[in-house]
Amino acid sequence: MRAGIACLVAAYVLSQFYRAFLAVLAPVLKTELGATAEDLASASGLWFLTFAAMQLPVGWALDHIGPRRTTIALLAFGGGGGALVFGMATTPMAIKLAMALIGIGCAPVLMASYYIFARQFPPAVFATLASAMIGFGSLGNIAGSLPLAWAVQAFGWRETMLGLAVTTLLVAALLGLLLRDPDRVEGGSKGSVLDLLKMPALWPILIMMSVCYLPAGALRGLWVGPYYADVFGADTAAVGWATLVMGLAMVLGNFAYGPLDRLFRTRKWVIFGGNLACAAALLALWAHPEAGGGTTLALIAAVGLFGSSFAIVIAHGRAFFPPHLMGRGVTLLNLFGIGTVGAAQILTGRVHAAIPPTPPSAPYAALFLLFGLVLLAGCLIYLISQDRTD
Repeated sequence: MRAGIACLVAAYVLSQFYRAFLAVLAPVLKTELGATAEDLASASGLWFLTFAAMQLPVGWALDHIGPRRTTIALLAFGGGGGALVFGMATTPMAIKLAMALIGIGCAPVLMASYYIFARQFPPAVFATLASAMIGFGSLGNIAGSLPLAWAVQAFGWRETMLGLAVTTLLVAALLGLLLRDPDRVEGGSKGSVLDLLKMPALWPILIMMSVCYLPAGALRGLWVGPYYADVFGADTAAVGWATLVMGLAMVLGNFAYGPLDRLFRTRKWVIFGGNLACAAALLALWAHPEAGGGTTLALIAAVGLFGSSFAIVIAHGRAFFPPHLMGRGVTLLNLFGIGTVGAAQILTGRVHAAIPPTPPSAPYAALFLLFGLVLLAGCLIYLISQDRTD
């Protein structure tokens, strides 16, 4: 099982890479394919939306078929096939199609891991394991920053994407060889997502799940690149450095959040405090979008650091799930967490296009304000949630 989990970590590294790499490729795709910021926002949004749309069928498959076959099939078809389409793209529409396919391919990876953690490890360590999975997987976030910029400069973006397609197919093959399913839960065919939605205690957690990853996911997934290019004149390498800093902050945040529920004996207030700090960083970016030097970069890093509560929010929700609905429970949370990012990417692309760039920071200041206010609203609703630790 350890070798299988290691393969899932490798697959999740790819998933994190695929959700974040467009920020670095934005300048070259604009030059070679004529892709606008709105095109790339739609492409990024389609990754998140198809990823989210797959969560309910993935949850059913985890409970009925198991994580092994579910992950192999989708990762090979969607991840490998989508990366291949991306590498051969000649229009922005092809980029959108590729990102939609890759979103399908990445959909089961993290949830398969969480399903195994929930089924085969003590409940008290779920948050730590879940956060560590995202922390190690966030190496893909790092790879999608400066290392990607170097690869593009050395080999070209098409060759880099074709290499990633081969890598994705190889990881899927290794999962087939090394991953093992947990024992089936007796009564696993009974119940549905509707049973989970009837639980009042779950709704404030679902609201927090909807907003906690939205700012960090949207900024790191796309907007950091155009922001630095348009406001500060950054080239691909400079964008790579900025996204690297934010990516490292997100890795640190994931590892830091993991044990805090046991340290402070609360999940609710760890989640609330962290997301409040993230909202404060976003509002500071709105107030000072052209701040030079390390100020803007520090605030972007703070969004990444404090906006990495995804795993501990899932741990909060997981504490309410019955064992036979574990797969559908974690994927329901993931649907709310990822789906809102997809919708936001498409919406923010339209907001960005609608606001005149006078000064160039104006559209981005509007996005920072929007993200900050949405996160604050989610925090207020989350205040009525029921705290629960294992």
